[in-house]
Amino acid sequence: MIFYFSGCGNSRHVAETLAQGLDDKLVFIPDAGSDYALAEGEMLGFVFPVYAWAPPQLVLDFVKALRLTTKPEYVYFACTCGDECGLTKKIFRKAIEAKGWTLSACFSLVMPETYVGMPGFKLDTEENARKKIEATDAVMARNLPRLRDRESFIEMKVGPFPWTKSVMINKGFNKYAMDDSKYRVTDRCIGCGKCVEACPLKNIVLEEGRPKWNGHCTMCMGCYHHCPVNAIQYGKGTEGKGQYYFKS
Repeated sequence: MIFYFSGCGNSRHVAETLAQGLDDKLVFIPDAGSDYALAEGEMLGFVFPVYAWAPPQLVLDFVKALRLTTKPEYVYFACTCGDECGLTKKIFRKAIEAKGWTLSACFSLVMPETYVGMPGFKLDTEENARKKIEATDAVMARNLPRLRDRESFIEMKVGPFPWTKSVMINKGFNKYAMDDSKYRVTDRCIGCGKCVEACPLKNIVLEEGRPKWNGHCTMCMGCYHHCPVNAIQYGKGTEGKGQYYFKS
């Protein structure tokens, strides 16, 4: 069983590739319950994006609430990041060890950037995005047999100053940068509802043909990237930065 979260499609692509290669079942975390039957010897996988050098809080909350009928013998995770993942392994391992489980394998995958909500953050060029996706597919092709054979391995691109990024900066991100009141919509909005469909947390509704955010945001920026006319902006941080989402 593979539990996954994705806002702009990068992690969904990874999860679907792993599920196909392992002949496994996918469960989307925002739609998941808390109780699951795990067969004896069945692998348990997680796939998620890295937000501010750590797992998204909603993923950690899900792990904390998750109840399985059988203790998993082999637990792994794959995470996607724009450049590096900091202390994601340490943080996620602590979360599953609190459940009495042991982390068997983990690897990070560098995928096209999606977070552009602050000054200094920008998207990859189309060429760089293509190269990242090709490199990720190669890593998954290499690691799928290792997962099938239940190898123990760690392949994480940690990067410099991981504690500062994964602890200090992440704390500030979770406290201040997930404020969806900063989303606004320009006169280009055509009321199509694509943002409503794109939001994995069902946090957006249309009121009089305009999107309204309801305070339950994980800052995946799926609404911003999926808008067909680029009418959604996040403060001034996203102005002129373009859009990206994984097109399967």
